[in-house]
Amino acid sequence: MTLSATLFSVLLSALPQGQGGTNEVRPYFSSVRVHQDGTATMPLHQGRVGTQTVWFLVIDASNSRMADRFGCNRANKLANARGTDAVQRGRFDGNVLVMPGTVDFAPQRVVVGDPVTGFPPLEVHAGSVADAEYSPLVQLTDGSVLNAPQLINDSGIHDKVVSYDLALRTVRLRLTDGFARGNRVIYLSTEASVEVAAALEGATLTPRLNAAPFAGGDGTNSARAGLAAFVNGPTGLQNPERQGLNSALLGEGDPLNVLAWTPNQGRYSPLWDVHLTAWRTSLLASRQTAFDDVEDLAESGLVTAPDGSAFGPSDFVVNCPIVAEVRTR
Repeated sequence: MTLSATLFSVLLSALPQGQGGTNEVRPYFSSVRVHQDGTATMPLHQGRVGTQTVWFLVIDASNSRMADRFGCNRANKLANARGTDAVQRGRFDGNVLVMPGTVDFAPQRVVVGDPVTGFPPLEVHAGSVADAEYSPLVQLTDGSVLNAPQLINDSGIHDKVVSYDLALRTVRLRLTDGFARGNRVIYLSTEASVEVAAALEGATLTPRLNAAPFAGGDGTNSARAGLAAFVNGPTGLQNPERQGLNSALLGEGDPLNVLAWTPNQGRYSPLWDVHLTAWRTSLLASRQTAFDDVEDLAESGLVTAPDGSAFGPSDFVVNCPIVAEVRTR
């Protein structure tokens, strides 16, 4: 679920502030401009799939050279996806990225939440669907891996696109609010490997992303990083403890997912290994802002998987690069 401009402003203003302090949005990479309405402007890049022109972002790269070239996050762990089915192969023809896979942006996104509990949803349909060759992860001829989500082609535009200008080669996109390492962050959701997540996130259904190594892998030998998504968190728009997919499906704002790492850390990856998380009892439910704390709750038996089994990876991936951190100064 994505955050409306009004809700984004409300949540920013509701963040705790010191005396005389204000909330400051600090982008993690140089090519992005974050706006106060919960959107960001980024550069578009031109690609080609067969004879079709496509337009894409570069938000993460597996090495410093490519990160500097595109002004994006460096995510070294993306190199661990090289040679797997999670990548498509690409090459530059001048400044045009040539690749085999693309996206159908024509489908209508549908999300119908349970009117009482919110989650699980009653009906979902992804608003964009990858073809068999597509992945946002593009392995170049030199072995570099780019996180290069496609946003625009002849079939339409990605659901996160607010506006774009092909002459200026810029695009404005809706962001999502969450937490990482105890701090508030905002990120961009572009792909998911299962339909329910793609629909909820307004992302492209991309099953081959699930081949990224490996479920439960959060270390530097993996292409993934951990994310906790509560399914039965506290609800109520004015509730300072509000959090969860249930709250999002009830129309209260973003689910405020908990991400394990930030882009300035070596274990960061934009490929989030989703851990669906349930409180054993609503009496203990409270807002969580650090993945380590969720793991501690699991060890204490206070949270589990939604079916009551042990807390752990739910066997799907979302591509959600962190764009900025919100700090009080």
